[in-house]
Amino acid sequence: MATGCCGCCSALRPRYKRLVDNIFPVNPHDGLVKSNMEKLIFYSLSSPEKLDRIGEYLFQKASRDIYRKRNGLVIIAMEAMDQLLVACHAQTLNLFVVSFLKMVQKLLESADPQLQILSTQSFVRFANIEEDTPSYHRRYDFFVSKFSAMCHSNHGDKSTRDSIRLAGIKGIQGVVRKTVADDLVENIWEAQHMDKIVPSLLYNMQNCQYDTTKEGANVGEAVGSAQASTPPALAEACLRELVGRASFGHIKSVLRPVLRHFDLHKLWVPNDFAIHTFRIIMFSIQAQYSYTVVEILMTHLDDEQKISDQAISTLNVTNRPGAGGGDSTRIRTAVAEVLAKIIAIAAGESVGPSVLEIINSLLTHLRSSVTRDSENETDEKQYQEALINGLGEFANHLPDYQKIDIMMFIMSKVPFQPAGLSKQQKAKKGDIMLQSILLKSLLKVGSKYKTTQLSKAFPVSFLEPLLKMAGAPGPETRILVQRILHQLIDRRQNLDRLSIMSVHVADLELNLEKSSRPDLIFITKHGPAIYSSLFEGLQIENNTAENIEAIYTTLALLCVELASEETVSDMLQFVLGVQQLALTNPALSRTRRYQLHALAVALLALVPHAVALPSLDDYAKKIIEARMNDASHLLPSLSDEYDECVSPSKMPYLMIDQIALCECLKSCGIDASRLQNACPYTGGTGIHHLSHHRHSWVDAGAHGRDSIADLSTNLNTDVDSVSSSPGVQRQKPPPSELTFECMRRVLAENNDAHSKEKEEHARVLAQTFRTAPFSELQTMTQPKHDLQNKLTEIFNSLDSEPNTLPRQDSISSPSENALTRGGSCHKSYRAHQQNVPAYEKYFPEMFLY
Repeated sequence: MATGCCGCCSALRPRYKRLVDNIFPVNPHDGLVKSNMEKLIFYSLSSPEKLDRIGEYLFQKASRDIYRKRNGLVIIAMEAMDQLLVACHAQTLNLFVVSFLKMVQKLLESADPQLQILSTQSFVRFANIEEDTPSYHRRYDFFVSKFSAMCHSNHGDKSTRDSIRLAGIKGIQGVVRKTVADDLVENIWEAQHMDKIVPSLLYNMQNCQYDTTKEGANVGEAVGSAQASTPPALAEACLRELVGRASFGHIKSVLRPVLRHFDLHKLWVPNDFAIHTFRIIMFSIQAQYSYTVVEILMTHLDDEQKISDQAISTLNVTNRPGAGGGDSTRIRTAVAEVLAKIIAIAAGESVGPSVLEIINSLLTHLRSSVTRDSENETDEKQYQEALINGLGEFANHLPDYQKIDIMMFIMSKVPFQPAGLSKQQKAKKGDIMLQSILLKSLLKVGSKYKTTQLSKAFPVSFLEPLLKMAGAPGPETRILVQRILHQLIDRRQNLDRLSIMSVHVADLELNLEKSSRPDLIFITKHGPAIYSSLFEGLQIENNTAENIEAIYTTLALLCVELASEETVSDMLQFVLGVQQLALTNPALSRTRRYQLHALAVALLALVPHAVALPSLDDYAKKIIEARMNDASHLLPSLSDEYDECVSPSKMPYLMIDQIALCECLKSCGIDASRLQNACPYTGGTGIHHLSHHRHSWVDAGAHGRDSIADLSTNLNTDVDSVSSSPGVQRQKPPPSELTFECMRRVLAENNDAHSKEKEEHARVLAQTFRTAPFSELQTMTQPKHDLQNKLTEIFNSLDSEPNTLPRQDSISSPSENALTRGGSCHKSYRAHQQNVPAYEKYFPEMFLY
């Protein structure tokens, strides 16, 4: 009776329930009844409206079995759910998903790790299914929380713990895939979700050892890591996927919990894990958004700086040791090092204002670091070095024109304090430190720049303040300026060979090439200012041997890079100026004078090797050999202390002779007229005439005339020559013929500049007549023309018969006569009555004879 009754009741039950009951075996260990499962799937496909009821009934049976701890039947029910989920069409999936998610949630709530792992696997299968129709009523709060909790599992058994953590990471990965692809479902980027997901992934990654020197952390590795079998590897793959799916508006949502996790768990020091994590982020994020990561790290650095300042102020108030910002300084250093490691990745995508914004932020942190009274100076210096390295790495991946802009921008931030200040005007320690820090940053950027043309590497707005900084009070600061010049001038990798002063140039194996025309134009225009700045740098009192050697390296690089017959005279003139400085300047110590003599002879030995002047090379070798025998202290290498030796002024045969240099140049076919002029360096006009190169020391010595002087001299000479010539009528030239070029220059030039230049020229001339040797003065004052020959020429021209007319074919035009006579004088003319053109006869005032 009982059996018949049950059979009768079961026959009255709905068909879908009977089909569901039939998939369960008598013994749970036998597993799912496959034949009956196929019938259930066929029925669900034939009657899709029954699908939600099937799912609900399976959920009820699984819930009852979970309560009764019949895990075998629960596993069978979950397997049936999975097969129905895969078999259902997309348009009918929503009818079944609610029951499916309830089933998954029920299993996740159980304490059995096996059921948790099983339900997670089912959820991942569901997450990989693409749905055509979105669902507005689904929420994934529970799954995010549960999967994050599983990532922090502390199960006693290690294998079980790793399995639960792997399941949790996979579940998070599934939630992200399911929600990111659909804008109508719950926003996974909200802070309440990201604050659980991101720390869970970092928690599984942080206990591994990472090699921060390895650069291979690109997005392509995520594919191979997706099937990782360890929690750290799978968490890394999940983090890559999460960051890669983030749009511009969601980047901060991901990075904010990352920074908070590092702060709370004190993971910045040591920073190996931080560098590894942010490399993953930079390589995974969309390229156009990479600079945003740098900006967020900069902001975090600002926050850490505020914390450090507050800690320092608290220390000053409480006077408690240990209450300062030592830990904060180390954290800032670690953040800056992370920034230096990843900033190069963002440089390729940074354009326009974002470049200078990042540079300005780095410089702001450097200035703040200089002015901060840190508890530990070593930590503060490490922090500054990290910022400088970050600046260099960022500039290294920028195009050259942006590197020049960055160097100009940095140079504009450097405070300038000239050398020779009075005691009341002494530079502050903070300014000197800031100079050093910013120049180190500039050197770092300059080392990444590859110079092609000097005119591009040294625009006027950059060269002028750089040369001014070469006269800074601190010796270390001046060395930094010279090193910046070394990096930008050296194009043929001669820096290492010329870094130490030597007279054995042939052993250096220098790389020499012919100078280009643009470079020669550059040195012609700006060379006077550069040489004058270097010459003034040699006269600073607190110079060390390293300063002198750094200036030598700059001059040697200029000589090698600009080797040409056009630049030989300038370099040799500098050599003579250095020697004259060492002989006549009473303010220099004996050590400094010997160093300058060594500098002069080292440059003298280098010039003929760079330009190939055999006679000058022989002369230099004779000087060097004589010094080796009688005065080795006048040769490199430099020393900070010299023994008492015979003064060089008492051994003139060891000195470099100007006349001998001129003869060497003439024997090689080079014009030595500029070298015969007085040494231009005593004036020290230097960088003040950088933009007006015509008034530099070269032009003052070579040309020595300005526009007003040209005009007045021409007029006076012309009129006097006419009045002194017998038989020649004096005629005042019309205003329109008074040399248009002279008039134009008179109107264009600045009168103040002329007066200053004339005063300077007069001072240089007076100084020259006081200090120059007699032979040099005799050479300089020799007349340009032989008076006897000039008088003979004039008398011969008067011997011709005044009434005798030349032949018509021999008559030259007035303009031709003026050109052939060089425009040196104005002649009046005599009106001829025969064979004279009409325009000369009727318009004589229009022509100048």
